[in-house]
Amino acid sequence: MDFFAQQDHARRKTKTLIVYFVLAVISMIVMIYGVAVLAVFYVGQNSARHHYVEQAPLVVWNPELFVVVTLGTLAVIFCGSAYKTMALSAGGSAVAESLGGRLLDANSHEPNERKLLNVVEEMSIASGVPMPQVYVMDHEEGINAFAAGHSTSDAAISVTRGCMTKLSRDELQGVIGHEFSHILNGDMRMNIRLMGILFGIVCIATIGRILLYMRSSNSRDKNPLPLIGILLLIIGGLGLFFGRLIQAAISRQREFLADASSVQFTRNPGGLSGALQKLGGFGSEVESPHASDASHMFFGNALTSSFMDAMATHPPLEQRIRAIDPNWDGKFKQVPDDVTDDRVEQLFQRAKPRSSPPIFNNPLAGILVAAGSQAPPPIPTDTGLRPPVNAPPLKLQYADPMRDVLPENLRQAAREPQAAMAMIYAMLLSNDETLRATQLAGLAGRTAQDVLDKVSELYPAVMQAATRARLPLVNLTLPALRQLDAGQFSQFSQTLEWLIGSDGRVELFEFVLQKMVRRHLAPKFGLAQRTTVQFYTLKPLVPDCAVILSALAYVGSDDAGEIQKAFVTGAPFLRAPEDSGLLLAPAGQCGVEQVSAALDRLALAAPIIKKNLLEAAAHVVGADGVILENEAELLRAVADSLDCPIPPLGGAE
Repeated sequence: MDFFAQQDHARRKTKTLIVYFVLAVISMIVMIYGVAVLAVFYVGQNSARHHYVEQAPLVVWNPELFVVVTLGTLAVIFCGSAYKTMALSAGGSAVAESLGGRLLDANSHEPNERKLLNVVEEMSIASGVPMPQVYVMDHEEGINAFAAGHSTSDAAISVTRGCMTKLSRDELQGVIGHEFSHILNGDMRMNIRLMGILFGIVCIATIGRILLYMRSSNSRDKNPLPLIGILLLIIGGLGLFFGRLIQAAISRQREFLADASSVQFTRNPGGLSGALQKLGGFGSEVESPHASDASHMFFGNALTSSFMDAMATHPPLEQRIRAIDPNWDGKFKQVPDDVTDDRVEQLFQRAKPRSSPPIFNNPLAGILVAAGSQAPPPIPTDTGLRPPVNAPPLKLQYADPMRDVLPENLRQAAREPQAAMAMIYAMLLSNDETLRATQLAGLAGRTAQDVLDKVSELYPAVMQAATRARLPLVNLTLPALRQLDAGQFSQFSQTLEWLIGSDGRVELFEFVLQKMVRRHLAPKFGLAQRTTVQFYTLKPLVPDCAVILSALAYVGSDDAGEIQKAFVTGAPFLRAPEDSGLLLAPAGQCGVEQVSAALDRLALAAPIIKKNLLEAAAHVVGADGVILENEAELLRAVADSLDCPIPPLGGAE
């Protein structure tokens, strides 16, 4: 699955959405203008009768009135959309909470909740995506779920109680894989924008409802406001109807894509097929009064009626099931009554950790990382997995499933805010005992005593964990770190910066860690603006691409010839014009600051540019047939900054 292509498709769909929205607004302006003309004529007649003067004729075209109506309508829609968009600026958590979602305690021991958390955690580890926040809609018994957020930095996954309790582990994994597809395909941002836009149109009907109950102080006057209110209600309803049509049209095709991606992610079509069959047998309706606003985001149809399927936000279940399970017998599954009452012990067993699912098949899904920071041992030539898109075969080392190399005490620490900070600090402590003692002394004056004690407690486990487990652990800490308040985060950020610089140099892992933590947490604390595409052509970004590809080449070797070879191997896949001046940059121009600045600019590029850059980067690090740990860490930092997280390991086809 080419996620960059799908993100680009989602961006184009957003443009289509804007066109449809503009047409709907124009139609509403015309209709409201018609109402205003009739209202002016009605008021004029009433006034003429009161003053015994000749009645004015009906004026169909009134430029001044048209301008007033246009500005007023646009102001109402714009203010309503802006209000809703601001209300959703917190990302997926705001959407989940508006629908009655409850944030799950990451350390919950309730069997069903633990099962859900484990599945989401496994998918996060397998994909390289930061662990999203997980919500449960406790009062919803239908089988449904959704993912929401502006980006991977503020994503949230919310499931109904029925989804959590009535699905088996494999079925739940199929649903979560579907939602992770929406995260990676770029659907979430479009869906939130759609919610904001539709709310603006609803405001017209809201004003109509207000006018409907307004009365004149003079009983002799014929107050036109209730009549105008009725007409605005009708217009607002029509606008909302067309808005729902847009909502449905945008959503339906994306559901087929997300189903296909889920099967590709989990390599288990039976899990998703079973979930869809149970959905058909039990139902997926969501009772929340705000369900209609977010109906396009759900796993299944959240509303009961669809007006002859024209407003259905999802394809028919039969089509979705047969697309992934052609041998389906056509019968929906009925959920047994004892699934939530008499089988708690079985659910508890299912909730226990298990191996992570196969790795996401993104442009870099074939990459494996050497198990340690030293040069990898000789590797048999027959152990290569499928390489990145169009990349040459790589001699790669297999590793144990990532979940097995994440100690339980570290995974537990990643779920608590204070312990998560302590684990990040422990990762940055020096191996040198003297320097480590100095660092711990410095931490004593910069952090609370319980955090300092936790650092000392976790340090041995952090050092014993496989090197390749460090970045997945960082991703798992992000939901806990989002629970810090602004003051705590400021202190954490300053302490992090001090600790990284305490030895007088910035190592590659330290740079990658700080880059990832800041990128994903800064928006939560209002320290960064959300990125939008600003570069649609490669030309202005060629110097930045040269810095990234050169840095990857220098990281992989100290030999000048090998460095040049690696750069030349990857450069053509950037697809830059021949006269673009894409050349190997001097080592002095590829330091931490230059790489960080280049990544910040490249984050504003169109998806196709990001795709080409990552493909070129994969060829650079794979030019010698081996990917070392430091190469993989920098590559993951590049991919994360471009909003295309890559997994720590690759899976075979």
